[in-house]
Amino acid sequence: MKIDWRAEYLRLLGGRRRGFFDPEVMRRDGFPVERRLSETDLREAEGELGITFPSEYREHLLRQGNPESGFNRLWRGPQGWGWYGDTHTNYDLLTQPFPHPDSYRAADDDLDEREPPREDTEAWEEWDDECGVLEERKTAGAVYLQEGGCGFSTLLVVTGPHRGEMWFDGRATCDQILPLRRAGRPVFFAEWVERGTSLTPWCQSE
Repeated sequence: MKIDWRAEYLRLLGGRRRGFFDPEVMRRDGFPVERRLSETDLREAEGELGITFPSEYREHLLRQGNPESGFNRLWRGPQGWGWYGDTHTNYDLLTQPFPHPDSYRAADDDLDEREPPREDTEAWEEWDDECGVLEERKTAGAVYLQEGGCGFSTLLVVTGPHRGEMWFDGRATCDQILPLRRAGRPVFFAEWVERGTSLTPWCQSE
């Protein structure tokens, strides 16, 4: 059966919670404070989101609270638990395993080879929606924890084999989602915070 890529893409985009940055909510409730969250808070959030927070992130929220400004902070808003200011995390895909780039490399290549000419508007728009579906699924199982500007973001993986690792969404310039690494090993939340949260795949010390 032929897939309606436009319908599927719009369905997936519905998993984002743009209301978390609603100006009316900001005026009414203010910005989430940098308070420590309780065990009850975290259990409620985990149950609602369908995930278990990686241990280092969980411990930080319990002992130190939400990270400093510049982060999307975990809070309970009008739509339930989520990350304040975040418009990119797909909550409908949050429980699915985060995919390693190797798992979709062939699909990327296939789409590149099948790109129709722009003059064929209908075919090109259908192809573009199919690309949008793949791009949205590339960050399944990950939270957009920090916006880096210019389209860059740092991700915290919450499901799958890479759970707890920090990744960098650099698709704005290099079309890649890359792991943060030091001395050839993955960077996890605590080390990322300790080193000033400024690590990128292009500026990593050994």
